[in-house]
Amino acid sequence: MKSWRILALVVACCATVLPAAAQVGPTPAEAARYQGLHAAAHKGDVAAIEKLVAQRADLNARDAHGRTPVHVAAFAKQRDAIRALAKAGARLELLENDKYDAVTIAAVADDEETLRTLLSLGASAKLTTSRYEGTALIAAAHLGHDGVVKQLIAAGAPLDHVNNLHWTAVIEAIVLGDGGARHQSTLKALVDAKANLQLKDRTGRTPLELAKLRGYTAMAKMLEAAGAK
Repeated sequence: MKSWRILALVVACCATVLPAAAQVGPTPAEAARYQGLHAAAHKGDVAAIEKLVAQRADLNARDAHGRTPVHVAAFAKQRDAIRALAKAGARLELLENDKYDAVTIAAVADDEETLRTLLSLGASAKLTTSRYEGTALIAAAHLGHDGVVKQLIAAGAPLDHVNNLHWTAVIEAIVLGDGGARHQSTLKALVDAKANLQLKDRTGRTPLELAKLRGYTAMAKMLEAAGAK
């Protein structure tokens, strides 16, 4: 038992660091070099976007990291730019080089307003994203972004998607969470949405077992009340 707990903590620490490192927005130096729609998206310059659209600029052009103007606008929280790009026909589902879409970018940033904008424009909460073959919901659950989690659930995000670490949103809320109020709220949202509480991790442990192993009493009680085993 003791050796398992040490191993679980090591794995959790490693997994916590890697997703954050994988999602990288434009640096100030990169942003300063942007031209055309990328520059306009980063600045939120709707007039420039409309002018470039009229000139038939490529709405889905890529920078060196595979970011489209929509990705850049999402990183910069430029919601009016996202609206202008979407109105012109920019694709909202595209992935950049690290396999993040705009929805997952907003989810990881805990940017509820940009997420709300994207979803209202028809962006999908159902895509498989990131190098971990996860979803925006898994990423948000991992980070305890409870408001984002609730939005994604309402938008039809797959509750029981299993990523290549063999973790679901429920499991990540536990093994990568801190057991605090926001991760508890995240878990409650998933429980209330009827996420599967019996899916096991790669070692065969259920969410309830994992919560008990980490000493997360409130989470364990929540899971038991919902019928988890």
